[in-house]
Amino acid sequence: MSGPEGTPPGVDPALDLRFMQLALAVGRRGLGRTWPNPSVGAVVVKNGVILGRGWTQPGGRPHAETEALKHAGRAARGATLYSTLEPCSHQGKTPPCVDAIIRAGIARVVSALDDPNPEVAGQGYAKLRERGIVVDTGLCAEEAARVHAGHLRRMREGRPQVLLKLAVSADGKAGLAGRKPTAITGEEARARVHLMRAEADAILVGVGTVLSDDPHLTCRLPGMRERSPVRVILDAKLRAPLSTSLISTAREVPTWAVGSTDASPIAEDILKAKGVEVLRVEARDGLLDLPQVLKALAERGITRLMVEGGPRVAAAFVAADLVDEAALFHSPNAIGADGIDALEGVPLIDLTQSSKLKTIGTEAVGVDRLEMFERA
Repeated sequence: MSGPEGTPPGVDPALDLRFMQLALAVGRRGLGRTWPNPSVGAVVVKNGVILGRGWTQPGGRPHAETEALKHAGRAARGATLYSTLEPCSHQGKTPPCVDAIIRAGIARVVSALDDPNPEVAGQGYAKLRERGIVVDTGLCAEEAARVHAGHLRRMREGRPQVLLKLAVSADGKAGLAGRKPTAITGEEARARVHLMRAEADAILVGVGTVLSDDPHLTCRLPGMRERSPVRVILDAKLRAPLSTSLISTAREVPTWAVGSTDASPIAEDILKAKGVEVLRVEARDGLLDLPQVLKALAERGITRLMVEGGPRVAAAFVAADLVDEAALFHSPNAIGADGIDALEGVPLIDLTQSSKLKTIGTEAVGVDRLEMFERA
C-alpha cells in the first residue's frame, strides 16, 4: 500500500483491512445491475465508527462514494473513506466523486484499485492529493480486481469478462443422445446458478440450446426476478422461433439476438417487433465471430458475461481462448457413452487442464461438486 508522507497517526492496518473488506462486501450488492459502470463499494469511517456505507446504484449512478457520503452527512469531515476503486475525477452523467469527497472534508482516502478508465487513470488520486487529502492505495487489490474484473476487462481489452458455466455428468456429458434436455445437477446447484445469473450483466446461449431446451434464463430465486440479466442468443440466421420462451418474453426481460451480417432483414424486423434487440457481426462458415460478438456487447455496456451453453458454444469459447473464469458443476451421476460431450468436439481437459486457467477452489453444493477456475 502506498501513500504520501503525513498519513494520520494511529492508523490501524487491521481496521483498514476490516473496513475495506466491508466496502468490497457492500459493493457486490450491485453486481449485474450497474453496467456499464463498475459495482463499487464505499465506507466512511471516523474514530473506528462507521458513518456511512454506499454502493453503485442500478444503472450505474449515483456512485458508491456519493451514496456513502450522503449517509455520513456532516460527520464525514475529518473521516476516512474506503473505496474499492479509484474515485472518478471526470464529469460524466454525474459530477466527479472526488469533488464530493473534497466538499465533505474527508481527510484520508483508502482505495483498493486504480481505475484503468482513461478518463480517471490516476487523476482522481492526483486531485485528492492536491487538496491535501491523504491517499493510500492497493489494500485488498487482488480481491477488488476479481470484483471489478468486468470493468477492467472492458477498459483494457474492449470486451466483457467471460464466465463459462458447465454442468457435467460423472462421465463428462452435458446432455442425452439426440440433444434431449435433462437435469444434470441437483436443486442446490441450480440455485447457485441462479445466483450467478443475478450477478451477471448478460447471459449467453446458442440458438441450438434455445431450440432443444427452450430455456428462460432468468433468475428464479425468490424475490430476485428483477435481477435477471440481459439474455443473448447467438443466432447467425436469426431463426429462433417466436414461440420460444426467450422471444415471447423479450418485452419483460431484455433479450438480444446476435445474427450474421447477411441474415434476413425480414427476420430481424420480426424479432424487433417482438421486442428483441438485434446485433449483427461477421460470420465464417455459418459461425459468428466471437471476438466481434464480445466487442459488440462491450460497446453496449456489458462488462460481465455468463456463457451457459450449449456444448458447441462452450467449446467455441474454449477454443478461442475467451474463457476468463469457469464454473464446473460436477454431478455424481453418469449419462452414458451416447450422451453429448460437455465440450462438443473438444476434450474437457482442454478446459480443466488448460495452461491459461488455474483452479481457485472446489466445494460441495448439495450432492454435486463445484470447481472454479480463473485465468492464470
